[in-house]
Amino acid sequence: MYEAFAEIYDRLMDDVDYGAWAAFYQELLGRCGLTGGEVCECACGTGNLTIPLAKAGWRMTGADISREMLEIAGKKARAAGVRAAFVQQNMCELRLPHPVDAVLATCDGVNYLLQGPELNAFFRSAWEALKPGGCLIFDVSTPWKLTQELGDRLLGADEENYSYLWQNHYYPRRRCVEMELVIFVREQDGRYRRVEEFQRQRAWEWEELFEHVKKAGFTRIECFGDRRLAPPRRNEPRWHITAVKAEGGSANG
Repeated sequence: MYEAFAEIYDRLMDDVDYGAWAAFYQELLGRCGLTGGEVCECACGTGNLTIPLAKAGWRMTGADISREMLEIAGKKARAAGVRAAFVQQNMCELRLPHPVDAVLATCDGVNYLLQGPELNAFFRSAWEALKPGGCLIFDVSTPWKLTQELGDRLLGADEENYSYLWQNHYYPRRRCVEMELVIFVREQDGRYRRVEEFQRQRAWEWEELFEHVKKAGFTRIECFGDRRLAPPRRNEPRWHITAVKAEGGSANG
């Protein structure tokens, strides 16, 4: 996913305040007892959170399954004058050279894990990648958001250099929203290039996430509202979840 439109991904997401997201993730890292160290961000995309966290002093590694996304992330990091490593890896199969202090999965990365075995594989992979006492932090779009804000809607925009149509369908039995995007990108000669993208996200319930994180061996599992160090409100669009790899703990199956 994302290969087809990696080059225009940042244009589509230019209304997201990544600086505020990075600042909140630093609050979450601090709540887990970290003030610095090595962090691996899974599903890092084009580095929109990896880079500001690296600027803030964290030693960052960005992992993503898309080579095209990582190439853009590397160019952006060099242009920003920050040091960050970028590696092509599936978040369910992390293979880091040594354990890190924190593993992040931001911007809906966990929503793209559609089945329980995938979820278990990621949480166990993150557990194995962490130092004892290290923390896992991730966010998900909530079932309310996927059903009420995204599900069964047609979205669109006509910008200066691109236009898009975004058709969503929510399937209650599978608890998935399928998103079909058709994007028209204006080239330098004035002609438009058509790019198509299909994505699918799962609406995970908090109780399911809690049980899977616990099963992987994590403790001190907490859930917060959308960029707030407070319990989620009703109809919250996003949950942020933190968990800790206990000292002397062992991974569960």
